[in-house]
Amino acid sequence: MKKQTNVRYLVQLSLLAAIELVMAYTPLGYLRVFALEITFLMVPVTLGAILLGPAAGAVLGGVFGLTSFATCFSVSGFGDVLLSINPVFTFLVCVPTRILAGWLAGVLFKAIFAAEQKTGSRHWLSFGAASLAGPVLNTVFFMSALVLFFYQTDFIQGMAQALGAANPLIFVVMFVGFQGVLEAVVGFLVVGVLSKALHRQLFRA
Repeated sequence: MKKQTNVRYLVQLSLLAAIELVMAYTPLGYLRVFALEITFLMVPVTLGAILLGPAAGAVLGGVFGLTSFATCFSVSGFGDVLLSINPVFTFLVCVPTRILAGWLAGVLFKAIFAAEQKTGSRHWLSFGAASLAGPVLNTVFFMSALVLFFYQTDFIQGMAQALGAANPLIFVVMFVGFQGVLEAVVGFLVVGVLSKALHRQLFRA
């Protein structure tokens, strides 16, 4: 029984990783607007974190992060500039941030879901909170790392001046803006609906 469970887990994780890769290398995963890229790649990451647990969220976040880092090699103009400034910092902005976002989304879901089971509630909060947390944490961690490692560079300072941002916080708000809100809304709606339905079928919960 344990072996069957492990096989099913690996198959499900592999399927979500494959979806992640397909989205990453087709127009399904990114909507590019000026310098910033609106990404929907947190959808399979958050979905995996909810259905398969924090470890799966971290693995899928790693897949997302590595594909994001790969786009810095002459695919993404913004990422290409960051890579030319400091490849190590660019890797840290792209990869660990997504791993952490996926892992924490799974941890949050697991904690709230367990609390809801004790109170006998219908689990709407756990699915909703985790679905929203995935894209929000991705944006927060990515932008925090970007500011930490690159804010003082001429490239980011030039962007901050163009936006009229007087400090890092204002820069983050103005730089993300509509894009971050759209990622959060899409993630919340799509993952919220899918995860609830799939969880019911997979675990009869």
